[in-house]
Amino acid sequence: MKRVVFNQKGGVGKSTITCNLAAISAAKGYRTLVVDLDPQCNTTHYLLGATAEEASPTLADLFEQMLTIRFEQRPTRDYARPTPFAGLHLMAASPKLEELMSKLESRYKIYKLRDALAELAPDFDHIYIDTPPALNFYTRSALIAADRCLIPFDCDDFSRRALYALLANVDEIRADHNPALQIEGIVVNQFQPRASLPQQLVAALRSEGLPLLPTYLSASVKIRESHQLARPMIHLDARHKLSREYQALHDHLDGHPA
Repeated sequence: MKRVVFNQKGGVGKSTITCNLAAISAAKGYRTLVVDLDPQCNTTHYLLGATAEEASPTLADLFEQMLTIRFEQRPTRDYARPTPFAGLHLMAASPKLEELMSKLESRYKIYKLRDALAELAPDFDHIYIDTPPALNFYTRSALIAADRCLIPFDCDDFSRRALYALLANVDEIRADHNPALQIEGIVVNQFQPRASLPQQLVAALRSEGLPLLPTYLSASVKIRESHQLARPMIHLDARHKLSREYQALHDHLDGHPA
């Protein structure tokens, strides 16, 4: 299963959701891979901590290899490196992804990520793809490569307005490149049940028939500690309310709701 976490708006929790769902997946015994396509490298830093800067080879190296013709190509499997968490591997990002993008676009390498992940699919049960906050070459590549799409929503009116354009863009990718792509659902993030605005926004989305997932992720300062320590919530404090919410979300997506 290849799942992309996508939203064109920044700051909605894409990297956090990707890493925490993937960490739970691995903790449950699934062979799990995270693909970090964002040049900001937040997912890479979250999963590798202080060693993130030393990560090699990276996805930038893989894409560079796609731009050259060599008799001996490095195997795609070499780009999936282990993390400190058992069963969890990472294809690390690099700031170099930014400068490579125009070359990849001009050479029409839009299907290369799909091919690379298809090659890796026998080695992994779950593949999670984190994307940049933009509809660009990397996000399109991810949507073409994925089976399912998760859309984070951070209970903000700007996010609500952006949802409609986002859904239209996913529909266009599906129609033109990947008819098997499914929108798995909208993940309500940073939810504050005692605040009126989040409740109003969520109710409005439900009334419009948008596919909100039943588990909402709470706003919590604990997630900042999780980022700082480079330990997903399941490994930082498995009993925390937010950890339990992530586990419920994972189990729902996995077809085993609590």
